Amino acid sequence: MSAAAAEEYRIVDPHVHVWKHDPEFPFAPDARPPGRDATPETLLGLMQANGVSKTVLVQVIHYRYDNRYTASVLKRHPQYFQAVCRVDPLDPAAPDHLSRLVEEQGFRGVRLSPAANAAGDWIRGPLMPPLWKRCESLKAPMTILAPIARIPEVGQLIEKYPLLQVVIDHMADCPVDRPAELEKLTALARYPKVFVKISHTWSLSRQGYPYPDAQELVKRLHAVFGPQRLMWATDWPIVEQTAGASYERALRVVRDDMKFLNAEDKRWMLSGTIERVWPFG
Repeated sequence: MSAAAAEEYRIVDPHVHVWKHDPEFPFAPDARPPGRDATPETLLGLMQANGVSKTVLVQVIHYRYDNRYTASVLKRHPQYFQAVCRVDPLDPAAPDHLSRLVEEQGFRGVRLSPAANAAGDWIRGPLMPPLWKRCESLKAPMTILAPIARIPEVGQLIEKYPLLQVVIDHMADCPVDRPAELEKLTALARYPKVFVKISHTWSLSRQGYPYPDAQELVKRLHAVFGPQRLMWATDWPIVEQTAGASYERALRVVRDDMKFLNAEDKRWMLSGTIERVWPFG
């Protein structure tokens, strides 16, 4: 895409994490955060250097369900950020916690992360319908980080709440060596309010940049969902944990190196789709 074309719309990153070693905002007791900080100041520098205008902060697991640090960043930089919180899926009071986070703290959406093993079986348990119903009434997008094997169960919840916007993170981390598994995710295309982040090409790939094997997954999702329901994302700073990957490359692989995308596709996937879910003023 030419520089002139890029200037016609703002690029929005729908998935980053921030944290800081600070006694005012302690990590969860069992957390193992990296020694480094991931501060909003560092993030804003990366955004400026790469032409990214706005970003959606996703509550990092290091704090578990204590959303105070993310809320503080959102309060300090409302012109740049929106934010997605976490609530405890095993807490019957989770819907009320979510209401407070949305209505009083300014969060827009919640993230759930069911594991592949039995520890994630709560995704099909009795506490999910009240939480999903509350999301629907709050018009707060539901963001799901789940392995591809869990996606059919997620689909059963989506079926019950058709008015709720649901975003599947990171292509459900479908392994590139099991491409048939992607059919579990493409089956959700029949629900018009389901969106997919095409992030994690860098972590799923078994090849070097620009990750041609992982791009094949993106091609299939593009053919089924269309660009209006796909969105890029950096997953900063997690992206920096993979050799050769970076914030800049997470953008460049979509903007420059997915040759099957045309300019209009990129307009949606770098900007328009994201603002369908997280509109910035």
